[in-house]
Amino acid sequence: MEFMTDTHADPTSVLDAPAGPPGRSAQRVLRAVLRAPVQARTWKELAYVFTVFALGCVAITYLFAGFLVGLYATFVIIGPWVLALVIVGGRTWGRIYRTLCRNLLGTMVVAPPRFAPKPGLIGFLKSAFTDRAGWRAIAFLIAQAVLGMVVGYFVLIAIVIVVFTAISPIPWVLLHPTNTDDNGVEHHSLAQFGSIYIDSWPRVLLMSAVGIISCFALPWLLRGICLPHRALTVALLSATARDTQLTELKASRKAAVENAADTLRRVERDLHDGTQARLVTIAMALGRAEDRLAIDGDASDLIADAHASSKEALTELRELVRGIHPPALELGVGPALETLAARCAVPVELRVLLPQRPHPAIEAIAYFSVAELLTNVVKHAHAERIWISVAPTDINTIAVTVRDNGIGGVLPPNEGATVAGSGLSGLAARARAVDGTLTVQSPTGGPTVVTILLPKAGPQ
Repeated sequence: MEFMTDTHADPTSVLDAPAGPPGRSAQRVLRAVLRAPVQARTWKELAYVFTVFALGCVAITYLFAGFLVGLYATFVIIGPWVLALVIVGGRTWGRIYRTLCRNLLGTMVVAPPRFAPKPGLIGFLKSAFTDRAGWRAIAFLIAQAVLGMVVGYFVLIAIVIVVFTAISPIPWVLLHPTNTDDNGVEHHSLAQFGSIYIDSWPRVLLMSAVGIISCFALPWLLRGICLPHRALTVALLSATARDTQLTELKASRKAAVENAADTLRRVERDLHDGTQARLVTIAMALGRAEDRLAIDGDASDLIADAHASSKEALTELRELVRGIHPPALELGVGPALETLAARCAVPVELRVLLPQRPHPAIEAIAYFSVAELLTNVVKHAHAERIWISVAPTDINTIAVTVRDNGIGGVLPPNEGATVAGSGLSGLAARARAVDGTLTVQSPTGGPTVVTILLPKAGPQ
């Protein structure tokens, strides 16, 4: 999972511009420089620098007051809880800075899991002091206070100086500033550089030109300043790999539980509506046959009906069992997929290359995933042919690939959907339950390629 996505697709960025003739490259550079001061990105980054400068002052006060009161109050009973609240409060600061980073710097930062304290006051205390996200947010506040206040202060000073220099003719004319040299001579001067006084129109205009040129350099200074801010936010306020793994594990467990519940409901419904009804019919037919035989009547037709109904019941039971665990899987995923391919309404070309059999759970996931994908192709893809490949990608992973020559345009699975039976999202959740992945490549017009990577050893 990616932790950040930069939404600043700057069309004038020199770094993103494709290579071309030197003349065009120079034009792109010049265009980027000229447009930079009026771009929304520049003003957003300027607003970010101003905001984090102000927030840095508040944050350092929060940390100083919170920890000072908490440490001082450790002599009484409320001290540890004050410190715990300060640590947990760091999460709120984290949300504020993530929002600023998203809205002003155009960088999405995935939030860590929510704070879930253990029950009771002692449980809350233990959860707070062991909250890694809270401590990382506190570390971020300390670093950001220094970066935002110190660096921000110099940036703001630089901006004031550049803007004042650019508009220097205005105060020079309106305010009539004066400077006196060592000989007591008064100069109508806006500034002094050693023995040089800015006291004439050529010098004032030259000074203004320097300021105007500096205005075109300021956006690039802002971008350079915002880089460490962005990196710091991603490093300390985003979900860690462990957080992401735990979140995916919870989602996959939820999907597995829902999948099991759906399977049980389906089995119950099929038994109630199908096999149970057949057995009731058989019992009634045999009862009527028994009554006829008791009076020396002919019950051959009733016995024949019961025999036919028993065959139908056995067929339904076989289909039901196949939906739970296909018998063909006892021979391996290859023979099981051959059965699926033979029953598919669209011609299927199957290639299975597995030197060793994967874990039974992996075989089952591969089988049911391919079955679902074949059903989707037959219903929606308008394909004329399907290709299925099962092969190892390395010593620990196998790839199950289903490709068709249909119309394409298949949307990728929604990572947030974990409900079983929700199409590709359900298949993706089933793959994530064993630390696998599902990817979809389906441009409009086709072809569609669905690749499922699964570990050979099964769930850990």
